Amino acid sequence: MLRRLIPDSFILMLIATVIVASLLPANGVALSIVGFISTAAIMLLFFLHGVRISPDAVAQGFRHWRLQLAIFAFCYGAMPMAGLGMASLARPLVGPGLALGLLYLCVLPTTVQSSIAYASLARGNVAASVIASAASNIAGVVMAPALFALLASAQGGETGFGGIGRIMLILLLPFVLGQLSRRWLAPWAERNRRIVGFMDRLTIVIAVYVAFSEAVTGGIWSRVSGAQLAMLLGVVTALLACAFAAAWGLGGAMRLSRADRATLLFSGAHKSLATGAPMARILFPGPEAGAILLPLLLYHQLQLMLSAVVAARIARDDAAAD
Repeated sequence: MLRRLIPDSFILMLIATVIVASLLPANGVALSIVGFISTAAIMLLFFLHGVRISPDAVAQGFRHWRLQLAIFAFCYGAMPMAGLGMASLARPLVGPGLALGLLYLCVLPTTVQSSIAYASLARGNVAASVIASAASNIAGVVMAPALFALLASAQGGETGFGGIGRIMLILLLPFVLGQLSRRWLAPWAERNRRIVGFMDRLTIVIAVYVAFSEAVTGGIWSRVSGAQLAMLLGVVTALLACAFAAAWGLGGAMRLSRADRATLLFSGAHKSLATGAPMARILFPGPEAGAILLPLLLYHQLQLMLSAVVAARIARDDAAAD
């Protein structure tokens, strides 16, 4: 439990990446080279995701349609609406860039590893959690940028629908090619899960470095003050608490079993850094990407910490009831 409350090694690695990008940002030709490497790594990562995810497993999981529909509606309906409201309220406090980042994190799909792990810890419906994560991330390749473009324009932002074409080319096309290659490559991917996991983390680190290099070159730290970062932390904490409370409450209102409520809680309220960081690199190729990623980096660590406490509490309550 204590280890889960302390930032994990990957979060510490991301913090180190932000520091390195702040002190030694890539620029000029070096930035172009690193940006090309980042884009290639993103395409390879989504190709491998396409190889790993079984369409049959996704289809079977949708038989539990009430739970899956609730997770999908919460992830791509309730959370984006909450992000729109929170971004509007926080905009005068944290500035337009960080407010846009709040909206961006709310349209992202759920996590894959952590939502399943915490559902298991809470004695939830693990099979449904696996399917929800897969379906959410498949849909998120199209849904997340489309929702963000729609809500950002409604909020008066300058971000339009231009990034969706890049998403289709860099994320969706490799994913589809991976699905088509499953027949030949799925056994290899199953045997080499550690390689795919390593690619996951490497892609995020490179994407964060490129995003913050561009942001530092564009003067992010002269525009974002310590007070704004402190306010952002408070806003993200409030958003996370509301998301957890609303997801658990929705499960109760739907009269779901406690196992299904736990799955809805973690699959609905979690947001994926593994998808969000690479996607931000594509949607925001300029200096604004660093500021937009900051809320997601904070939310990601806080959701792991809160989930550790909540999952253990749910499991203890269920054990006592048994």
